[in-house]
Amino acid sequence: MESGGFLKKNKIYPMWFLLVPLALYSVFFLLPSILGIGYSFTDWNSRSMGEVNFVGLENYIEIFTSDKDYLSGIGHTLMFTVISNIVKLIPALFLAIMLNEGIRGKGLYRTLLYLPSILPYVIIGILFTSILNYNNGMLNSVLEFLHLDFLKQKWLSDLNVVWKSIFGVDAWRGVGYVMTIFIAGLSTIPRSYYEAAQIDGANFWQRLRYVTLPMISGSVMINLVFGITYGLKVFDIIYVLTNGGPGHATEVITTYSYQLYSSGQYGMSTALNTILLLITAVVGVLIVKNMSKQEVQQ
Repeated sequence: MESGGFLKKNKIYPMWFLLVPLALYSVFFLLPSILGIGYSFTDWNSRSMGEVNFVGLENYIEIFTSDKDYLSGIGHTLMFTVISNIVKLIPALFLAIMLNEGIRGKGLYRTLLYLPSILPYVIIGILFTSILNYNNGMLNSVLEFLHLDFLKQKWLSDLNVVWKSIFGVDAWRGVGYVMTIFIAGLSTIPRSYYEAAQIDGANFWQRLRYVTLPMISGSVMINLVFGITYGLKVFDIIYVLTNGGPGHATEVITTYSYQLYSSGQYGMSTALNTILLLITAVVGVLIVKNMSKQEVQQ
């Protein structure tokens, strides 16, 4: 009986360590999320703080029918998520493969490529709004010096160019971080696998397809999870470079939500955030299902 009680006590005891983290999670994340979803069905705003009325789906209907084009913000968010991952994952993979080889000074290159990912967004905004300035920015000045004036662009104010500029800056900041995760995955692949593939006559692309990619599938999935989460919640890089402009050309869900909150339209703001939460939840479920299938196959 004593041994049974001891085992039972040992099973219950670790649960106490979960209480504090669970309480903190509930207070600072779960409860605000539930309250936010609830407020998205109200007319909560800065002009009626003392009285909040239930309005049902009115906020959501306005989001999908308003001439303020909130739908474009949702579309831009999804587009950014897809393209941002592509422009970072592919270059990062090839950089990781190059730096995983025994090249001289690879530690320095890794450090230099990783450094942008730790820079604050405020610094990035100041740096690139200066570099990409049309009249006296460094990029256009260099193009002019090289007599390549035809390549000069209004990088942050031309509708046809602004998204390319954002993706370029975002890739500059994020490639090093993604590359570091890939390098960690590549370091676990035994050299004998590549030697065997070379003996069999496999070229670089065949080794990449049949050896490298299957062996770093975990790193690929980690980068995808981080990248998709970052893309759906993107705010800082847009805010510091264009603040949603020119016009509303680069607005995303979070910038619209920020504007609504700043103008005191709290109910509408929480409705947009709830839509973002739903999109993130759906994508999260799909990723978990895909990871589960891969684990079963392995």
